[in-house]
Amino acid sequence: MVKRWFMILSALCGAWLGYTMEGLTGLFPGPLRAWLGGMSPLMSHLLLAAAGAVLCAFMFSLVADIASARIRRWIEAITEIPMNEMMAGAAGLTAGLLLSLMVYPVLSLLGSMESFAQFAISALFGYMGLTVGLAKKEELSSFWKSGKWGATEQGEERRLEEHKILDTSVIIDGRIADICKTGFIEGTIVIPEFVLEELQHIADSSDLLKRNRGRRGLDILNKIQKELDVKVMIYEGDFEEISEVDSKLVKLAKVLQGKVVTNDFNLNKVCELQGVSVLNINDLANAVKPVVLPGEEIMVQVIKDGKEHGQGVAYLDDGTMIVVEGGRDYIGTITEVLVTSVLQTSAGRMIFAKPKLLEKAQ
Repeated sequence: MVKRWFMILSALCGAWLGYTMEGLTGLFPGPLRAWLGGMSPLMSHLLLAAAGAVLCAFMFSLVADIASARIRRWIEAITEIPMNEMMAGAAGLTAGLLLSLMVYPVLSLLGSMESFAQFAISALFGYMGLTVGLAKKEELSSFWKSGKWGATEQGEERRLEEHKILDTSVIIDGRIADICKTGFIEGTIVIPEFVLEELQHIADSSDLLKRNRGRRGLDILNKIQKELDVKVMIYEGDFEEISEVDSKLVKLAKVLQGKVVTNDFNLNKVCELQGVSVLNINDLANAVKPVVLPGEEIMVQVIKDGKEHGQGVAYLDDGTMIVVEGGRDYIGTITEVLVTSVLQTSAGRMIFAKPKLLEKAQ
């Protein structure tokens, strides 16, 4: 299709050249020039137009395959450019050209050099605007998508539009869908495209466990988008100069002025060091767990050995691990234990206890 249209365009250009450039007949051989001179002006123009069309079409046909392939590659390269980059580049270029117009009155002092100076200034300012626009593409994309920049009246609108950026671990975990369903997370749920690519890579893994985790994450995202009443935004931008996904999340949170939602302990610490707000699902889970205080008596079933000699391990209904000192002798039985201490971190909660029978014996 591209080849056909350019063939037609080249023929039209040849026809126009042949019709308008009558002076070129002086280059023709004498008999042909005399033959054309004996015709009416209209007929000679039409013959020259036809000859120009045939000649240009023939010349283009010689390079048609190469030219059409090159044009298709240009079109494909342009279509692969993300829309936010195209918009940012166009905005920067337009701003640069408008600024160059403000310099034009001064250039009139250059006399004959005015036209060249105008071209040079326009090219310089346009390039500068394009470069700045591409460098600020994330900020501009955030502005265009949110429709505002900076604080809003009483902070209410900004609060409702606050971005919550999901990382890979919290998507695979799945609890984020239940939290969104309860309405505890407000604002826009942001799913970066580079996180989707990582999930796709995990879902295509040859390892069965990884493959199941990746597919579970994709199912969770599908549920959030289609079944829950929350605003979801797929962020198509990327930070090509950064290779690590966690570092990209931190950068994106700074660009969007949003919060990272995760259950990754290490990413939690990195966000804190970088001054990025973070919502840790494990912190939320720990906050809503039933409070167990030292000195409280609870019934548990010791199910396995602990790491240290004589220890036993039990679990509460919510999955909290209980390390029972001297509990090895009670494996497989339900026994009453006395809580001695509770350790709570972003990585989870751990309870230390000892059998009440041993306490009574002492």
